[in-house]
Amino acid sequence: MTSKVTRIAAGSPESAQQHFATLLELETDCADVNHAVTSGHRDFVLLDVRSEELFQSGHLPAAVSLPHWKMNEETLSEYPAEMTFVVYCAGPHCNGADKAAHKLASLGRPVKKMIGGVTGWKDEGLSLVTD
Repeated sequence: MTSKVTRIAAGSPESAQQHFATLLELETDCADVNHAVTSGHRDFVLLDVRSEELFQSGHLPAAVSLPHWKMNEETLSEYPAEMTFVVYCAGPHCNGADKAAHKLASLGRPVKKMIGGVTGWKDEGLSLVTD
């Protein structure tokens, strides 16, 4: 008798390797973003894609406010074409980061989503800042 977990067999190690490699190409997490920001090894632009009002009420250190609905060639023109963007929104209940990542990719820009968003950041015990 099998459990509900193994009723559908696990994929092959090769399949799992490819799947998780793809996830890591497209996502990062709060701890890795925090490490990059605090260590000075930030080789990406961190975009808060929520409203400007929410950004002002508290955002991640070093983040730039660029709501996803304002993304276009003009608003991105100050960044080199090869610059990687890391986007975040409110958290798992919000799809703003997904919308932003989709928009950036459609504009030919490298992008990763920070999973967890502001909720994940605070769950890690990290603080928001205000300017």
